[in-house]
Amino acid sequence: MKGNEKAWYAAFKSKDARFDGHFFVGVVSTGIYCRPICRAKLPRPGNCTYYATAAEAERAGFRPCLQCRPELAPGTAPVDAASSLARRAANFLEENCGDMESLEELAAHLGCTGRHLRRAFAAEFNVSPIQYLQTLRLLLAKNLLTSTRLSVLDVAMSAGFGSLRRFNELFKKEYRLSPAALRKLGKGEEEEGSGITLTLPYRPPYQWEKLLDFLALRAIPGVEAVGSGEYGRTVRLATGRHKDVYGWIRVGHRPVKNALVVVIARSLLPVLSQVLARVRHLFDLYGDPAAVDETLASMNRLSPGLYVPGTRLPGCFDPYELAVRTVLGQRVSMKAANTLAGRLARGLGEPVRTGMEGLTHVFPAPGRVLSLKSPESAGLGISGMTEAGSRAVVELARAFEEGAIDFSFRADPETEMKRLMKLPGIGAWTAQYIAMRALGWTDAFPSADQGIGRALAPRTQKEILALAESWRPWRGYAAVNLWNSLKK
Repeated sequence: MKGNEKAWYAAFKSKDARFDGHFFVGVVSTGIYCRPICRAKLPRPGNCTYYATAAEAERAGFRPCLQCRPELAPGTAPVDAASSLARRAANFLEENCGDMESLEELAAHLGCTGRHLRRAFAAEFNVSPIQYLQTLRLLLAKNLLTSTRLSVLDVAMSAGFGSLRRFNELFKKEYRLSPAALRKLGKGEEEEGSGITLTLPYRPPYQWEKLLDFLALRAIPGVEAVGSGEYGRTVRLATGRHKDVYGWIRVGHRPVKNALVVVIARSLLPVLSQVLARVRHLFDLYGDPAAVDETLASMNRLSPGLYVPGTRLPGCFDPYELAVRTVLGQRVSMKAANTLAGRLARGLGEPVRTGMEGLTHVFPAPGRVLSLKSPESAGLGISGMTEAGSRAVVELARAFEEGAIDFSFRADPETEMKRLMKLPGIGAWTAQYIAMRALGWTDAFPSADQGIGRALAPRTQKEILALAESWRPWRGYAAVNLWNSLKK
């Protein structure tokens, strides 16, 4: 990393969790690289070099520290990620490192050649896409070896290595330690029946209770459940070979460790990297409170306590599920929308055994909705669903199935909102809200929302939009703070 090395060293010396994940420190005297929060003996400034990513540190010949565990560092999600080719590619690699398509196919999805992708990626991260992918797989494997009691073979397969032999060879080459030897050093979490447990760190502060309350108000019966300080849900994901995998997750909070703890059904191991990426998105673990504070702290001039540091932007686990739930809630109460979505899940979704009260079905996939005979009529056979609601659900399913709407790593929020508003029954408020949560668009702002209007009364919508200009590019976070303020 180019820049002021005195500043990087000062940040390293401070052990401030706000810097975690923003850079890594290579220690020349030991040959290892650390997170900025590492509690090992502080090295001399002259022995430190600085890197933007773990992959860059490993390419320089450093091994991950066994004490601070770089594989647990929070990721980054810059505001301009949607317009950055390399950042979008990196997001995809992280989500799919366990079941990766070829880089040429990835480049085609991004609308460029493989050569251009490699050039852009190297310019942004100082490593090739292959090197970045290899580091992601190795760090995921290291996390599994240290944190779980999975067999070495299961670890290798879950992290995306095609064979145990290849995994062992690469692990020894890069880390100078065998997977089995590392396993002996790790304690592993206590496993619950058919689940494994992993921790996902964040940058503090983190308003866990406020986020959990937000999700609880919108939970779909049978699919999601919030209780005892935890969030649980059913899961259906497809492997790279288009095979559906079913299971469940449960997410809790460990404030002492600045981390969430995630229990994941073993049945989801083939799509583990997808699960982890979606949990990070749902709970906004890429968020950087310090960056948001710089802009939104000014909200407290309007009303003391209007902005609360550490407030997160709620994401989603399944974009189609979120879009349907949002459309169903346009003209009815939140409770009624939850009820309709729950009936849809029970009527068309697959049943799943979770062992958790209230979690019984996965939400139906778009293809399942389209497979029905005359799905546009008779309210999909769901009690209380109107013909208009049924038509909206079906048109959303068709748009997702045919690729007319894209909520993947390569999507541009502005483009997808325009596409959404071409569908029946979807207006600007709905499109903004879906983009905010499905794409994690930090600058989304549903200005016509009644809750935002009440929080900023007696301003007109025009005045609210003008006021919100000063909150860019974090207007989505501003909206969440405004909604939360109504509960005081």
